[in-house]
Amino acid sequence: MDQKKVLVTGIGGNVGQGIIRNIRTTNFPIEVIGCNVLAFSAGNHLCDRFYQTPYAYDKDYIPTIIDIVKREKIDLIIPSTDYEVYFLAKLKTQIPCAIAASDWETTGIYLDKYQTFLHHTKYDIPFAPAFLPSEYNGGFKEFIVKPREGRGSRGLHINPVSLDGFSDEYMVQQLYKGREITTAFYVNQNNDLHGFITLQRELENGATNECRVDRSYDQELERILKNMINHARIRGSANLQSIVTEGGDIVPFEVNCRISGTNSIRANFGFEDVKYTLEDFLYHIPLSRPQVKNGIAIRIMMDVIYPDQTDKSKLSDNSVLSYIY
Repeated sequence: MDQKKVLVTGIGGNVGQGIIRNIRTTNFPIEVIGCNVLAFSAGNHLCDRFYQTPYAYDKDYIPTIIDIVKREKIDLIIPSTDYEVYFLAKLKTQIPCAIAASDWETTGIYLDKYQTFLHHTKYDIPFAPAFLPSEYNGGFKEFIVKPREGRGSRGLHINPVSLDGFSDEYMVQQLYKGREITTAFYVNQNNDLHGFITLQRELENGATNECRVDRSYDQELERILKNMINHARIRGSANLQSIVTEGGDIVPFEVNCRISGTNSIRANFGFEDVKYTLEDFLYHIPLSRPQVKNGIAIRIMMDVIYPDQTDKSKLSDNSVLSYIY
Protein backbone atom coordinates (compact mmCIF):
# COMPACT_ATOMS: atom_id res chain seq x y z
CA MET A 1 0.00 0.00 0.00
CA ASP A 2 1.10 3.56 -0.71
CA GLN A 3 2.01 5.96 2.07
CA LYS A 4 -0.97 8.23 2.81
CA LYS A 5 -1.83 11.19 5.01
CA VAL A 6 -5.10 11.35 6.92
CA LEU A 7 -6.45 14.39 8.78
CA VAL A 8 -8.58 13.44 11.79
CA THR A 9 -10.65 16.27 13.27
CA GLY A 10 -11.79 16.77 16.85
CA ILE A 11 -8.90 14.84 18.37
CA GLY A 12 -9.70 16.29 21.81
CA GLY A 13 -12.74 14.00 22.09
CA ASN A 14 -13.17 10.26 22.44
CA VAL A 15 -14.44 9.89 18.87
CA GLY A 16 -11.35 11.40 17.26
CA GLN A 17 -8.98 9.65 19.65
CA GLY A 18 -10.65 6.30 18.94
CA ILE A 19 -10.36 6.91 15.19
CA ILE A 20 -6.62 7.50 15.48
CA ARG A 21 -6.08 4.41 17.65
CA ASN A 22 -7.98 2.36 15.10
CA ILE A 23 -5.93 3.79 12.23
CA ARG A 24 -2.74 2.75 14.04
CA THR A 25 -4.11 -0.76 14.62
CA THR A 26 -4.58 -1.35 10.87
CA ASN A 27 -0.82 -0.99 10.31
CA PHE A 28 -1.61 0.77 7.03
CA PRO A 29 1.23 3.17 6.06
CA ILE A 30 -0.64 6.27 7.20
CA GLU A 31 0.66 9.48 8.70
CA VAL A 32 -1.96 10.97 11.02
CA ILE A 33 -2.42 14.71 11.25
CA GLY A 34 -4.84 15.88 13.93
CA CYS A 35 -6.76 19.09 14.49
CA ASN A 36 -8.91 20.48 17.28
CA VAL A 37 -10.34 23.77 18.54
CA LEU A 38 -8.08 23.55 21.61
CA ALA A 39 -4.32 23.75 21.22
CA PHE A 40 -3.67 21.06 23.83
CA SER A 41 -5.72 18.00 24.70
CA ALA A 42 -5.35 14.31 25.49
CA GLY A 43 -5.35 13.56 21.76
CA ASN A 44 -2.20 15.47 20.89
CA HIS A 45 0.14 12.62 21.82
CA LEU A 46 -1.55 10.39 19.23
CA CYS A 47 -0.84 12.67 16.25
CA ASP A 48 2.21 12.86 14.02
CA ARG A 49 1.44 16.56 13.63
CA PHE A 50 -1.27 18.81 15.00
CA TYR A 51 -3.09 22.01 13.99
CA GLN A 52 -5.49 24.21 15.91
CA THR A 53 -8.66 25.15 14.01
CA PRO A 54 -11.72 27.35 14.57
CA TYR A 55 -15.13 25.79 15.25
CA ALA A 56 -16.72 24.28 12.15
CA TYR A 57 -19.38 27.00 11.92
CA ASP A 58 -16.77 29.78 12.03
CA LYS A 59 -16.13 31.55 8.71
CA ASP A 60 -12.42 30.73 8.96
CA TYR A 61 -12.90 26.99 9.44
CA ILE A 62 -12.95 25.89 5.80
CA PRO A 63 -10.04 28.18 4.76
CA THR A 64 -8.04 26.78 7.68
CA ILE A 65 -8.81 23.20 6.65
CA ILE A 66 -7.89 23.93 3.03
CA ASP A 67 -4.58 25.41 4.19
CA ILE A 68 -3.81 22.28 6.25
CA VAL A 69 -4.76 19.99 3.34
CA LYS A 70 -2.48 21.84 0.93
CA ARG A 71 0.40 22.22 3.38
CA GLU A 72 0.37 18.57 4.46
CA LYS A 73 -0.81 17.10 1.14
CA ILE A 74 -3.67 15.37 2.92
CA ASP A 75 -5.31 12.42 1.12
CA LEU A 76 -8.39 12.00 3.32
CA ILE A 77 -10.25 13.89 6.05
CA ILE A 78 -12.14 11.88 8.67
CA PRO A 79 -14.37 14.28 10.63
CA SER A 80 -15.39 13.29 14.15
CA THR A 81 -18.07 15.89 15.02
CA ASP A 82 -21.52 16.53 13.56
CA TYR A 83 -20.90 20.15 12.59
CA GLU A 84 -17.61 19.31 10.88
CA VAL A 85 -19.29 16.51 8.93
CA TYR A 86 -21.98 18.94 7.79
CA PHE A 87 -19.75 21.85 6.74
CA LEU A 88 -17.07 19.67 5.16
CA ALA A 89 -19.73 17.81 3.16
CA LYS A 90 -21.44 21.05 2.13
CA LEU A 91 -18.22 22.66 0.90
CA LYS A 92 -16.35 19.55 -0.23
CA THR A 93 -15.88 20.86 -3.78
CA GLN A 94 -13.56 23.52 -2.35
CA ILE A 95 -11.38 21.00 -0.49
CA PRO A 96 -8.69 19.23 -2.55
CA CYS A 97 -8.89 15.79 -0.96
CA ALA A 98 -11.38 13.03 -0.16
CA ILE A 99 -13.77 13.48 2.76
CA ALA A 100 -15.32 10.57 4.64
CA ALA A 101 -18.83 11.97 4.87
CA SER A 102 -22.35 11.46 3.60
CA ASP A 103 -24.07 13.75 1.13
CA TRP A 104 -24.44 17.21 2.69
CA GLU A 105 -28.24 17.26 2.45
CA THR A 106 -28.27 14.01 4.41
CA THR A 107 -25.86 15.35 7.02
CA GLY A 108 -28.18 18.37 7.36
CA ILE A 109 -31.19 16.17 8.02
CA TYR A 110 -29.37 14.25 10.72
CA LEU A 111 -27.70 17.30 12.25
CA ASP A 112 -31.19 18.62 13.12
CA LYS A 113 -33.07 16.12 15.30
CA TYR A 114 -36.46 17.60 14.42
CA GLN A 115 -35.70 17.32 10.70
CA THR A 116 -34.67 13.73 11.40
CA PHE A 117 -38.13 13.09 12.87
CA LEU A 118 -39.88 14.70 9.88
CA HIS A 119 -37.74 12.75 7.42
CA HIS A 120 -38.33 9.41 9.13
CA THR A 121 -42.05 10.09 9.44
CA LYS A 122 -42.27 10.91 5.71
CA TYR A 123 -40.80 7.54 4.77
CA ASP A 124 -42.44 5.47 7.51
CA ILE A 125 -39.15 4.86 9.34
CA PRO A 126 -39.58 4.45 13.12
CA PHE A 127 -38.60 7.47 15.22
CA ALA A 128 -39.71 8.90 18.55
CA PRO A 129 -42.54 11.44 17.92
CA ALA A 130 -41.56 15.08 18.31
CA PHE A 131 -42.95 18.63 18.16
CA LEU A 132 -41.55 22.11 18.14
CA PRO A 133 -42.26 23.81 21.48
CA SER A 134 -44.53 26.33 19.73
CA GLU A 135 -46.66 23.48 18.36
CA TYR A 136 -46.71 21.06 21.28
CA ASN A 137 -50.27 20.31 22.45
CA GLY A 138 -49.48 18.31 25.59
CA GLY A 139 -50.06 14.89 24.07
CA PHE A 140 -47.13 13.02 25.68
CA LYS A 141 -47.38 11.35 29.08
CA GLU A 142 -43.66 11.96 29.54
CA PHE A 143 -41.35 13.99 27.34
CA ILE A 144 -37.88 15.38 26.97
CA VAL A 145 -36.96 18.81 25.65
CA LYS A 146 -33.65 18.85 23.82
CA PRO A 147 -31.74 21.16 21.45
CA ARG A 148 -32.45 20.31 17.83
CA GLU A 149 -28.72 20.56 17.24
CA GLY A 150 -26.44 19.44 20.02
CA ARG A 151 -23.91 16.96 21.29
CA GLY A 152 -24.23 14.26 23.93
CA SER A 153 -26.62 15.00 26.77
CA ARG A 154 -26.13 18.75 26.93
CA GLY A 155 -29.20 20.93 27.36
CA LEU A 156 -31.70 18.14 28.10
CA HIS A 157 -34.80 18.82 30.20
CA ILE A 158 -37.02 15.93 31.28
CA ASN A 159 -40.70 16.72 31.93
CA PRO A 160 -40.24 20.47 32.54
CA VAL A 161 -43.22 22.12 34.21
CA SER A 162 -43.49 24.70 31.46
CA LEU A 163 -42.18 25.21 27.93
CA ASP A 164 -41.89 28.96 28.46
CA GLY A 165 -38.42 30.05 27.48
CA PHE A 166 -37.88 27.18 25.01
CA SER A 167 -37.62 28.54 21.48
CA ASP A 168 -38.09 26.43 18.37
CA GLU A 169 -34.37 25.79 18.39
CA TYR A 170 -35.47 23.01 20.77
CA MET A 171 -37.84 20.12 20.22
CA VAL A 172 -40.23 18.23 22.46
CA GLN A 173 -39.78 14.48 22.05
CA GLN A 174 -41.81 11.66 23.56
CA LEU A 175 -39.79 10.01 26.33
CA TYR A 176 -39.59 6.23 26.18
CA LYS A 177 -38.40 4.06 29.04
CA GLY A 178 -36.47 0.87 28.43
CA ARG A 179 -33.12 -0.45 27.28
CA GLU A 180 -30.89 1.95 25.35
CA ILE A 181 -29.00 0.52 22.39
CA THR A 182 -26.61 2.06 19.90
CA THR A 183 -26.21 0.61 16.40
CA ALA A 184 -23.20 1.49 14.28
CA PHE A 185 -23.56 0.68 10.58
CA TYR A 186 -21.57 1.13 7.38
CA VAL A 187 -22.88 1.98 3.92
CA ASN A 188 -20.54 1.23 1.01
CA GLN A 189 -20.13 3.12 -2.26
CA ASN A 190 -22.84 0.99 -3.91
CA ASN A 191 -25.34 2.23 -1.30
CA ASP A 192 -25.48 -1.21 0.30
CA LEU A 193 -25.49 -1.96 4.00
CA HIS A 194 -22.02 -3.42 4.57
CA GLY A 195 -22.79 -4.46 8.13
CA PHE A 196 -23.74 -3.28 11.59
CA ILE A 197 -23.24 -3.93 15.28
CA THR A 198 -25.51 -3.14 18.23
CA LEU A 199 -24.29 -2.40 21.73
CA GLN A 200 -26.48 -2.25 24.81
CA ARG A 201 -24.96 0.57 26.82
CA GLU A 202 -24.91 2.54 30.03
CA LEU A 203 -24.09 6.24 29.88
CA GLU A 204 -22.01 8.48 32.09
CA ASN A 205 -22.03 12.23 31.37
CA GLY A 206 -23.69 11.59 28.03
CA ALA A 207 -21.08 9.11 26.74
CA THR A 208 -20.88 5.32 26.75
CA ASN A 209 -19.25 4.03 29.92
CA GLU A 210 -20.16 0.35 29.79
CA CYS A 211 -21.58 -1.78 26.98
CA ARG A 212 -22.03 -5.26 25.60
CA VAL A 213 -22.77 -6.66 22.17
CA ASP A 214 -26.48 -7.38 21.72
CA ARG A 215 -27.74 -9.32 18.69
CA SER A 216 -31.29 -9.75 19.95
CA TYR A 217 -32.74 -7.13 17.60
CA ASP A 218 -30.64 -7.67 14.46
CA GLN A 219 -33.51 -8.66 12.18
CA GLU A 220 -35.67 -5.61 12.95
CA LEU A 221 -32.69 -3.24 13.02
CA GLU A 222 -31.54 -4.44 9.61
CA ARG A 223 -34.97 -3.62 8.22
CA ILE A 224 -34.85 -0.13 9.77
CA LEU A 225 -31.31 0.54 8.53
CA LYS A 226 -32.07 -0.55 4.97
CA ASN A 227 -35.15 1.68 4.95
CA MET A 228 -32.99 4.60 6.11
CA ILE A 229 -30.41 3.91 3.40
CA ASN A 230 -33.11 3.72 0.73
CA HIS A 231 -34.32 7.25 1.56
CA ALA A 232 -31.12 9.20 2.28
CA ARG A 233 -27.67 9.34 0.73
CA ILE A 234 -25.84 7.96 3.75
CA ARG A 235 -22.22 7.13 2.99
CA GLY A 236 -19.66 5.46 5.20
CA SER A 237 -20.17 5.01 8.94
CA ALA A 238 -23.22 6.22 10.86
CA ASN A 239 -24.93 5.49 14.16
CA LEU A 240 -28.55 4.90 15.18
CA GLN A 241 -29.57 5.36 18.82
CA SER A 242 -32.72 3.64 20.03
CA ILE A 243 -34.76 2.61 23.05
CA VAL A 244 -36.14 -0.92 23.31
CA THR A 245 -39.38 -0.67 25.26
CA GLU A 246 -40.61 -3.24 27.76
CA GLY A 247 -42.91 -4.50 25.02
CA GLY A 248 -39.94 -5.11 22.71
CA ASP A 249 -40.55 -2.21 20.31
CA ILE A 250 -37.46 -0.50 18.89
CA VAL A 251 -37.85 3.29 18.97
CA PRO A 252 -34.98 5.23 17.34
CA PHE A 253 -34.54 8.70 18.79
CA GLU A 254 -31.31 10.04 17.23
CA VAL A 255 -28.98 9.48 14.29
CA ASN A 256 -25.32 10.50 14.11
CA CYS A 257 -24.20 10.72 10.50
CA ARG A 258 -20.53 10.03 11.30
CA ILE A 259 -18.21 7.58 13.04
CA SER A 260 -19.43 7.48 16.64
CA GLY A 261 -17.80 7.32 20.05
CA THR A 262 -17.72 3.55 20.53
CA ASN A 263 -15.55 2.99 17.44
CA SER A 264 -12.60 1.88 19.57
CA ILE A 265 -14.78 -0.66 21.41
CA ARG A 266 -16.63 -2.15 18.48
CA ALA A 267 -13.41 -2.66 16.50
CA ASN A 268 -12.48 -5.18 19.17
CA PHE A 269 -15.82 -6.93 18.67
CA GLY A 270 -15.36 -7.43 14.93
CA PHE A 271 -16.92 -4.29 13.47
CA GLU A 272 -14.01 -2.15 12.21
CA ASP A 273 -15.73 0.82 10.62
CA VAL A 274 -12.60 3.02 10.76
CA LYS A 275 -10.76 0.34 8.76
CA TYR A 276 -13.65 0.14 6.27
CA THR A 277 -13.46 3.94 5.92
CA LEU A 278 -9.77 3.74 5.01
CA GLU A 279 -10.31 0.87 2.59
CA ASP A 280 -13.26 2.64 1.01
CA PHE A 281 -12.36 6.33 0.82
CA LEU A 282 -8.55 6.18 0.87
CA TYR A 283 -7.28 2.98 -0.76
CA HIS A 284 -10.35 2.07 -2.85
CA ILE A 285 -10.01 -1.64 -2.15
CA PRO A 286 -12.63 -4.27 -1.21
CA LEU A 287 -13.89 -3.77 2.32
CA SER A 288 -13.04 -6.25 5.04
CA ARG A 289 -16.05 -8.24 6.14
CA PRO A 290 -17.47 -7.60 9.62
CA GLN A 291 -16.94 -10.52 11.99
CA VAL A 292 -19.16 -9.51 14.91
CA LYS A 293 -18.55 -11.41 18.14
CA ASN A 294 -19.91 -11.14 21.65
CA GLY A 295 -18.16 -9.12 24.31
CA ILE A 296 -18.40 -6.62 27.14
CA ALA A 297 -16.42 -3.39 27.57
CA ILE A 298 -16.06 -0.75 30.24
CA ARG A 299 -14.11 2.49 29.95
CA ILE A 300 -11.46 3.68 32.37
CA MET A 301 -9.63 6.94 32.86
CA MET A 302 -5.89 7.00 32.21
CA ASP A 303 -3.27 9.74 32.13
CA VAL A 304 -0.95 11.03 29.43
CA ILE A 305 2.34 11.87 31.14
CA TYR A 306 4.94 14.21 29.63
CA PRO A 307 8.02 13.88 31.86
CA ASP A 308 10.30 16.89 32.42
CA GLN A 309 8.02 19.29 30.54
CA THR A 310 6.99 22.73 31.81
CA ASP A 311 5.34 24.37 28.76
CA LYS A 312 2.22 22.71 27.32
CA SER A 313 2.44 24.87 24.18
CA LYS A 314 5.32 22.63 23.10
CA LEU A 315 3.31 19.40 23.50
CA SER A 316 1.59 19.46 20.14
CA ASP A 317 2.17 15.93 18.83
CA ASN A 318 3.93 12.60 19.33
CA SER A 319 7.38 14.06 18.72
CA VAL A 320 7.51 14.81 22.45
CA LEU A 321 8.18 11.90 24.79
CA SER A 322 5.05 10.80 26.66
CA TYR A 323 3.59 7.67 28.16
CA ILE A 324 0.21 6.40 29.35
CA TYR A 325 -0.21 5.67 33.06
